[in-house]
Amino acid sequence: MLMGGCFCGAVRYEAGSPYHLTNCHCTTCRRTSGAPFVTWFSVRRAEFQLVQGALVRFRSSANGVRGFCGRCGSHVTFEFEDADEIDFTTCTLDEPERLPPEDHTWARSRLPWIRLADGLPEHREVRRP
Repeated sequence: MLMGGCFCGAVRYEAGSPYHLTNCHCTTCRRTSGAPFVTWFSVRRAEFQLVQGALVRFRSSANGVRGFCGRCGSHVTFEFEDADEIDFTTCTLDEPERLPPEDHTWARSRLPWIRLADGLPEHREVRRP
């Protein structure tokens, strides 16, 4: 079981089997985090449990909702309303080093001053199966 939470500790969660480990370069992730990209992982909704606190939900797109800590503002989750998964910001994990990213998504939106040298696959937009 993966354990994580926000910066101040008011929100804590448990998550199950991770997949879709990615660095997202989309404009929305950049703007909501204040960072040049955000590293995410996904789990099935049934494998997620909020064990402490509550997330403030913010609609960041027509079908997407982000979850933040209402106390410290840490960006914790992203959910497409019609999907059976929930995405977590990897660095909210207690041990983020356990889940290194496997690729880069939305590379077409990558800032021009970001130089990637990690050799990971780059997807112009979302990952295609």
